[in-house]
Amino acid sequence: MKTLRYRSRGEEVNFLEQILVKLGYNVFVSNYFGKDTDTSIRDFQQKNNLVIDGIVGLKTWTKLISAEQSSLEYQDKLLSEQDLIDFSVQYDLELASVKAVNEIESNGKGFLIDGRPKILFEGHVFWKQLKKANLNPEDYQTEFTKNVLHPSPNRDNYVGGSREYDRLEKAAGMSDLPAIHNAAYASASWGAFQIMGYHYKNLGYSSIDAFVSRMYEDEGKHLEAFGKFLEANNLVRHLKSKNWEAFAKGYNGSGYKKYKYHTKLKKAYDKYKNL
Repeated sequence: MKTLRYRSRGEEVNFLEQILVKLGYNVFVSNYFGKDTDTSIRDFQQKNNLVIDGIVGLKTWTKLISAEQSSLEYQDKLLSEQDLIDFSVQYDLELASVKAVNEIESNGKGFLIDGRPKILFEGHVFWKQLKKANLNPEDYQTEFTKNVLHPSPNRDNYVGGSREYDRLEKAAGMSDLPAIHNAAYASASWGAFQIMGYHYKNLGYSSIDAFVSRMYEDEGKHLEAFGKFLEANNLVRHLKSKNWEAFAKGYNGSGYKKYKYHTKLKKAYDKYKNL
């Protein structure tokens, strides 16, 4: 590909700007490499550990095309409207109810832009999972691990997005023991419906790794796990009756009131119901 920079012109610039738009950048697609494109390229370079010079040479082109391909693969993993309709029919639920849970749990997105499933790592759950594995969590608690291992919930430790994987890998890497790995992956919530990993056995998965592997496939597998969770915990009835408090308690635990999950669900349901 031709090397491009600020004030370059031609069809290659148009192609470049189309890629940037697909990657979420707000640029005007034309045949001219303007300031908006220059700013976007520098941002892309910074986020991808490239030299930040605004020049689109071989390395930047390679990263851009790779990112575009990942973005296309990401699109293939998403749920369709028909998927949600079919699920609603299968469980005799209102479509608006299913969409409400999907929105509140993951903002309607089960994957990060890099293709990995969305997660949230819970350090207090990791503490409990270590104890369940007959390991003393205090033996692994240090200044370095305090943001991934703690006895009580602490939302200040959440970092969001892809950085949650950094926390997950820190926890899983505390020891070579398989039990540590399993406890760590069981302590994250996964995908579009944020199902906690430790539910894997109750939902019919052979291992935590089998569950995680399914979560990496597509949002259809997230929806499948959601259905299994509803059945295993007798929650379909609460979605049918729109008993948001009972559903939120069964789905999010006893702390649902503190974080107003029930009111958020009701608000999201009302929105989709009126569309």
